[in-house]
Amino acid sequence: MEITAPPDQPATRPEAARLRLAAMMLGAGVMHFVAPKFFEDIVPKWAGNAKFHVVWSGVGELLAGTLLVVPATRRVGAWLALVLLVLVYPANVQMAIDAGKPRDAESLIVWLRLPLQFPMFRAAWRQTR
Repeated sequence: MEITAPPDQPATRPEAARLRLAAMMLGAGVMHFVAPKFFEDIVPKWAGNAKFHVVWSGVGELLAGTLLVVPATRRVGAWLALVLLVLVYPANVQMAIDAGKPRDAESLIVWLRLPLQFPMFRAAWRQTR
């Protein structure tokens, strides 16, 4: 089973996009365990146990990233990534609400992150095909 293009062949665009999505999911998954407090703080109160959600979304992101790396399992990984991205979107909304009206660069960036999630949804969706 080949994971990437042979050294003498550059990665194709869809393959490069798959590997970028995998890297993003793996990086986010690792961060759930390196800095759990950050993620716990943005879990909406209505969701319940923040630690539970942070651990399991981190595990899910690590699994999605791993599945995306392997071409044979990329579709399953892409579906998992897409589901996770949609499920954690409320945490991004909560983070923006907690930041309040954009009044400085930091709060503006938090709000600008919301529409930037949609290209990530699209990137995951494309890998499901």
